[in-house]
Amino acid sequence: MKRLEVLKTYKIYIGGQFPRTESGRYYTPKNKSGEVLANVCLSSRKDVREAVSAARAAFGGWSAKPAFNRGQILYRIAEVLEGRKAQFINELMKQDASSAQAEAEVSLSIDRLIYFAGWCDKFQQVFGSVNPVASSHFNFSVPEPTGVVSIVAPQENSLLGLVSVMAPVIAGGNTCIILASEMKPLCSVTFAEVIHASDVSGGVVNILTGNPNELVKYLADHMDINAIIYCEKDAATQQIIQEKSSLNVKRAIFYDSINWKKEEAENPYLIMDTQEIKTTWHPIENIGGAKSGY
Repeated sequence: MKRLEVLKTYKIYIGGQFPRTESGRYYTPKNKSGEVLANVCLSSRKDVREAVSAARAAFGGWSAKPAFNRGQILYRIAEVLEGRKAQFINELMKQDASSAQAEAEVSLSIDRLIYFAGWCDKFQQVFGSVNPVASSHFNFSVPEPTGVVSIVAPQENSLLGLVSVMAPVIAGGNTCIILASEMKPLCSVTFAEVIHASDVSGGVVNILTGNPNELVKYLADHMDINAIIYCEKDAATQQIIQEKSSLNVKRAIFYDSINWKKEEAENPYLIMDTQEIKTTWHPIENIGGAKSGY
């Protein structure tokens, strides 16, 4: 009698916890050989709301962390991913990657985390400025995180794409809700276990699984999400995002032509895509405390 394999049930990740979807729904993605990969949660609108609440609650603490500390934490994510490299290679191979492709994707994902870890305490100096003004003031312009960011991750590059979009978002002090690849969800969901085992505060990264056609509209029109990143080329979905994002002037960002395997995905401007520029005026004072003039 043939033994039935016990498939792993992949949960979602919200607020540092691993709940099942409140809807009770699940789906069973298959690879090209027809092999059932796992039982995966089919997230609902309520799961989106819970994830947004967790991300908003975590934003104050994460954005206030010293930039150097955020860099240490991203480096720690890379360390944990390195330690579980074999598992991720195996999961990518189950999802139709060759051994060489899988190893290259995991290695590049680790390197990309380290790349953005290095930018955490540098991008503000690079993109900030001291502005010349015609008065006795200092005038500074500095990048600040925009807030809660929703991400519809790339469908094909289920690990590398997710890491490449997530890393610059959290490196800049934002928190995020990620909708993982629908048909290749294994690495995306296992990556939540890496986040959980790292020093990332609960709620900074939240990972959902499910149908983008169902969930994108909820991510786009949620009034407490400040930006949405969409990584596919579907024109109809892009239009829905643009229309619904206008309800709260949400920033809509489309990464529909980036090759995540190339150097173009290692770019500090990706951090700036989810930053606001804050300009501050400060009076110039002399030693005695009186304002100095020209």
